[in-house]
Amino acid sequence: MNSSSPNPLPAPCIVDKGIIVHKDDMQRLLNDLRQVRYFHLQDDRVVAAGEGLVMDVFSDPNLSTLVANNTLYLNVASFDCLELSQSPEAVSQFDLVQDNRRLRLVPLSNPLQEAECRSLKVAALEAMMNEVLSASWDVRLDGEDHLSL
Repeated sequence: MNSSSPNPLPAPCIVDKGIIVHKDDMQRLLNDLRQVRYFHLQDDRVVAAGEGLVMDVFSDPNLSTLVANNTLYLNVASFDCLELSQSPEAVSQFDLVQDNRRLRLVPLSNPLQEAECRSLKVAALEAMMNEVLSASWDVRLDGEDHLSL
């Protein structure tokens, strides 16, 4: 090994709590959020709170983060970092931090339950499609039998 080449550091591994500064990592984490409770904190005082649906997560230095009408459009470029933590009740909290301002997001939906629900919907749709295709074949076969008489 060449002693003049620096040893590359491994990528960070963050489990349930930590500080994320890379915008792509922030975006990947936030993309999984759907329905959230949000708290806008200024100097550790809550100045606004509510519930909403995360509509979009993006990184663009020319666009704003918008929270209005129970919807959130989150621009990770609006923040210095994302602090990942857990409440005393072991609920994940995502704090988007910019100077003395925080936008705290607390998920109200569970990705495990959503995946299970999606899986059940896909299975039901597949079963329904099989029934429709089977009925279609039955109608065609019945029609051919009628024509051959």
